[in-house]
Amino acid sequence: MCAESHLARRLGLFDATMIVMGGIIGAGIFTNPYVVAQQVHTPLLILGAWTVGGLIALAGAFIYAELSSQVTESGGQYVYLREAMHPLVGFVYGWSLLFVIQTGGMAAVALIFANHFFELMGIATSEFNAALLGSAALAVLTAINCVGVRAGTATQNLFMILKLVAIAALVIFGLTVRHPTNAAPAQFVAATTTWQMLIAFGAALIPAQFAYGGWQTACFVAGEVREPRKTLPRGLLLGVLGVIVVYLSVNYVCLHVLGADGLAHTKTPASAIMRLALGEKGGRLIAAGIAISTIGFLSQSMLTAPRVYFAMADDGLFFKQLALLNRARVPAFAIGLQGALAIVIALVASKFEQILNYVVSVDVVFFALSAACVFLFRKQRAAASDAFRIPAHPFTTLFFIAACAVITFSLLYKFPLNSAISLGIMLLGVPAYFIWALRVRTGSGSDRI
Repeated sequence: MCAESHLARRLGLFDATMIVMGGIIGAGIFTNPYVVAQQVHTPLLILGAWTVGGLIALAGAFIYAELSSQVTESGGQYVYLREAMHPLVGFVYGWSLLFVIQTGGMAAVALIFANHFFELMGIATSEFNAALLGSAALAVLTAINCVGVRAGTATQNLFMILKLVAIAALVIFGLTVRHPTNAAPAQFVAATTTWQMLIAFGAALIPAQFAYGGWQTACFVAGEVREPRKTLPRGLLLGVLGVIVVYLSVNYVCLHVLGADGLAHTKTPASAIMRLALGEKGGRLIAAGIAISTIGFLSQSMLTAPRVYFAMADDGLFFKQLALLNRARVPAFAIGLQGALAIVIALVASKFEQILNYVVSVDVVFFALSAACVFLFRKQRAAASDAFRIPAHPFTTLFFIAACAVITFSLLYKFPLNSAISLGIMLLGVPAYFIWALRVRTGSGSDRI
């Protein structure tokens, strides 16, 4: 039975655009500016990293717009990789989504929630305490989603609008602070060679890429979009362009208020800016907005990836329990397993930067592979008359693949341990695939864990 048969085509262009923007604007933009500033230490390079990150995301949106217009089945990257390359590649992506990408991303966002919650309460905290609170938030949200309390499209759109309002307030009030704060000078060793500068800039793209990530999740729900060949590509492009404008505005304000050195030392830059503009009440107000934003983002993200697991189980290549619906018509087992793994990652790593590197090192590998699917689909099948075509292909596509390669190299060079762990987990999906494939051939099925 096709997974798509369980879905209803009901989402229009506005909903698709909001899904794209909501999938991107979670909490990273409120935290990652300081991570970028720690890698490159001048305003020009900081804004340059966010600009290049936006161009990479835009190129990715072009690529996924064409892929989604060619394959309208729900499942996103899993389906593209399965159809264009081999079921093995699709399986390893789904495996990595469960054990690294989705769960690691949820853990990172939960830590952002915890840090801003403590900021809201005016409590100094440690990384471990933040990990404990973030894990508690994940546990509660997992339980809520498992019993079927999920927000509808209108509620998710409302969350997105509230996030944009909070960001607009941050930008507007931040511009009223005329002079940078006199932060302590950053203890950085400046890049002295072109090679060191390139490595630093590549490292700065890692947190930017994480913050821009999420647009691809709109493809998970292709089966629920009205006229997906037209609506989803337009939603992807409009959503990513809107996010680029938002992110550059936020980073400009961060630099305007804090300066490059001050930004590099401020783990909660949005709260710091609002505190300078409006006093303690302003800092707590934006901290509350960010905490609420992260909760809404986590709740939404818990229900997108199970569509991938559904497609895998439908192919007989994953635990069938991950696609089973409970009485409330939600995939409770998949949500519960995701939540448990996210909690483990949050507690074991407990540091936002470590989780960020853990997630991105695998995510960009599959971004590049998905981009390669464009070449394969163009060779393998005739394009539909209304299919979207990537502007300036193959240059746009090759730019995206090259950018993914640069980020991967930067991760391996600067953060070898975190990258090796996540890539090792990814590669464990290869023998796992053959175990499931063998069970399918021998007729033993995949309905038991």
